[in-house]
Amino acid sequence: MQRIGGEPLLAFDLEADSLHHYQERVCLIQLSTPRESVLIDPLAFPELSVLAPVLADPTVCKVFHGSDYDIRSLHRDFGIEVCNLFDTMVACQFLGEKELGLAAVLKKRFGVELDKRYQKADWSKRPLVPEMIAYAVEDTRLLIELHGQLVEELRAKGRLSWVQEECELLSRVRTVARGEEPLFLRFKGASGMEPRTLAVLEELLRLRDEKARQRDVPAFKILGNETLRELAARKPHKPADLAGVAGLTPKLTERYGEEILGAVARGMAIPAGTLPHYPRQPRRIRDRRQEERLQKLKLWREKKSRELAIEPGILANNALLEALAEAGAGEQDLLGFMKQWQQEVFGAELVKLLRT
Repeated sequence: MQRIGGEPLLAFDLEADSLHHYQERVCLIQLSTPRESVLIDPLAFPELSVLAPVLADPTVCKVFHGSDYDIRSLHRDFGIEVCNLFDTMVACQFLGEKELGLAAVLKKRFGVELDKRYQKADWSKRPLVPEMIAYAVEDTRLLIELHGQLVEELRAKGRLSWVQEECELLSRVRTVARGEEPLFLRFKGASGMEPRTLAVLEELLRLRDEKARQRDVPAFKILGNETLRELAARKPHKPADLAGVAGLTPKLTERYGEEILGAVARGMAIPAGTLPHYPRQPRRIRDRRQEERLQKLKLWREKKSRELAIEPGILANNALLEALAEAGAGEQDLLGFMKQWQQEVFGAELVKLLRT
């Protein structure tokens, strides 16, 4: 850490193994200064407490690109918090860039072509081949120079403080530990399933999760979501019923067929009175005036988005517009829902709009 002491800017990225193991973990941390790039191997040196003060130091700007996953992972695996974050992807959003991926940004600004071969590699394997090391270094090597360009452009547009506030909020994101809630709550499309199908799906999801844990692989490598969706809908009760299920190959049928039928049977045996139901939020009922306010806000957002050349959802998301439509007419009632930069840029404009 002596080599980075006193550096005002540090660039970071990380690689994980979520596509290869049941419990994902950070497998590599990339760090660049204006003069050099280094790789930190948390599998060889899992005690990263020496890195924590650097990432928490408010006097040192930490540059990431698309940091949401990284911030969550660093806190989950090491308890590390990041202070004074600058996310170059967020900066690009507020500059109205259309392509936000790091490869596209670096190609546009520096003419650099990132090698994408190792995006889905298993970073838990050792030793890392030279090509993987080169790939990892490229992810942070130009971030500090990119940061300098973006800061100047944001400052010229008067938007630097907007990005700084967004990054400060982003630095607080955390991974939510899985509780005892049903697995189907995280399954896309479950909200439209009837209770018996949900019961069967839950048993299938538990089976898949158990097998994934035993084999130390991601759940999708056991059975895909479309396969589970079709099994839950068909509710097979004998081996012949498994034929023709999407994604259920003869090999998978041989390996898991009997257990799949057992899971379906367990779901079918749940008494009608105790079947699961997908929880639904009470539908928000707006009166005519609130609906009119919401439509007025959406029209305003479209116009403002064009003026500033910022995507509408970045400028003001739907949750904000809905809250403003349902809020009282008082200025503080309205401004209280906005971030500081939003208050400064268009707070008075919206207060005036909603009072007319």
